Amino acid sequence: MKQLLLIFALLGMSIGAFAQKMPISYDFGEKLNDRHRYSNLVTIDGDGDGGYVLVRSYFQGLILKPKGYLIEHYNSNLELVAEYNYKLRGLQFVDGFVKNGQLRLLFFNYNFERGFYEYQVHSSNLVNFDFKREQLLKFVTPVVEGAFGKNYYNRDFKKGFSTTLLFDAAKTGFIISTHHKKGKENKHTLHLFDTDLNKRWEHDFSAEVEEKNYAFESLAISNNGNEAYVLGKAYFKKKRFKAEERKFQYELVSVGNGSAKTQNFDIPGKFSEGLYPILDNDKLYCVGFYADRKDNRYNGLSFFELNPSSLSILNKKYNPFTQQFMDDKFGRDENQVINNLVFKNVMLTDTGEILFNAEEYFVTHSMHSTGAGQRIKVDRFHHNDIVSVKLNTKGDMLWARNINKAEVTQGDGAYASYSSYTKDGDTYFFLSTAAENPQLINNERLVFKQGLTGNRNVFLISLDSNGKMDYEKVIDAQEARLPLMVSKPLIDAKLDQLLFYAKRGTKKQLVKVEFN
Repeated sequence: MKQLLLIFALLGMSIGAFAQKMPISYDFGEKLNDRHRYSNLVTIDGDGDGGYVLVRSYFQGLILKPKGYLIEHYNSNLELVAEYNYKLRGLQFVDGFVKNGQLRLLFFNYNFERGFYEYQVHSSNLVNFDFKREQLLKFVTPVVEGAFGKNYYNRDFKKGFSTTLLFDAAKTGFIISTHHKKGKENKHTLHLFDTDLNKRWEHDFSAEVEEKNYAFESLAISNNGNEAYVLGKAYFKKKRFKAEERKFQYELVSVGNGSAKTQNFDIPGKFSEGLYPILDNDKLYCVGFYADRKDNRYNGLSFFELNPSSLSILNKKYNPFTQQFMDDKFGRDENQVINNLVFKNVMLTDTGEILFNAEEYFVTHSMHSTGAGQRIKVDRFHHNDIVSVKLNTKGDMLWARNINKAEVTQGDGAYASYSSYTKDGDTYFFLSTAAENPQLINNERLVFKQGLTGNRNVFLISLDSNGKMDYEKVIDAQEARLPLMVSKPLIDAKLDQLLFYAKRGTKKQLVKVEFN
């Protein structure tokens, strides 16, 4: 009888393994207690020795306030080997990474005693956690509200000072853009750093802001680390617009060897609504979306090949959205308006084809009563549909697909949105949702609804090299127990692995996913 039961058990295991469509396996780290119930994951990186470093900002008090940063160091077996509470308040966290065994945290701060803004880097080894501070840049100016940031849809240049910091996709370096306006003085400066914190150059961009203000969104850096290609919106300062018209155009700026060049992409009837730069050795591309009118309605996909030295446009293509894409997104709904798409990632296949993914992202605001006679403003962050596109090396669209989902959060967005990974020409999307099953309409249109339970399943959606869609629930909520921060993984492309952080309340664990 025992032998018979064993045979059935083994048979069941083999059937279960065979039934899984997606080529992944996963491993759970130990579920650990965590005294910091309220926290946000701010950065995650490899330690250079097969392990992992995670940094969380945590909050405490009757009225929750930021108190510091909890640093967790795990080995390659997902075991917690060190933990450090970096008690630090008052600074605005920007980004963090590990380089040569050093954890480096970037902060933005205003020194009220001396009247200047500054970028600081706090560096420490992963053994003693003896943080040392270094000032990267400082700017003497009166304090303004919301000086730092990147807003996809609207920028205010009237406050006197604004700045942003952008990494390239591979995190080989970063650029700091500063715009300082005081009276008739209007100064815009770009600073390029590598991840060893060496300043490569500083460029005065002030001549270009006489007619336009620049809000940069993305960055590519040349292989030698000396040329930067910065892409963003250029807002016109002295033009009249209709109320429904947008007031900007996308421009690419290349800076290096002490000079700067700019290139815009709009032509009559074709207006860029989002672009992203790609460097591939001696090739430079910009891909994104375009509109037929200046009213923020996206009509298709755009492609530009440029000369990396002169920025002259060598080739351009405009691909209207296909009927397949429109059916994916809207079904039979006639209210077919596409907008608010934000890039998530862009990559090149081994054959040079371009794959890029975007998300329908926007923010809404409302006023709510506190119950004590007060009204407060509440921001809601919407992470909706996934858009995935494949272009060939000439810019022709091979396919475009839309995955329907609707997620909204008022705070930490790590559990919302999605992450993606591409292997052997197929693209995979990790989605965490309380829904038990998506709706599959006509075997093609995939719709994820939010669901009502607090437990979350992990679905993996695949698009093969021809754009054919499939999906599978790969981790059940009853197995995972803790929800995964699905939009903030650490991706190791060399090992085909993704590391996710899972947390709820006072429990936490790591989940490693590997593609077979």
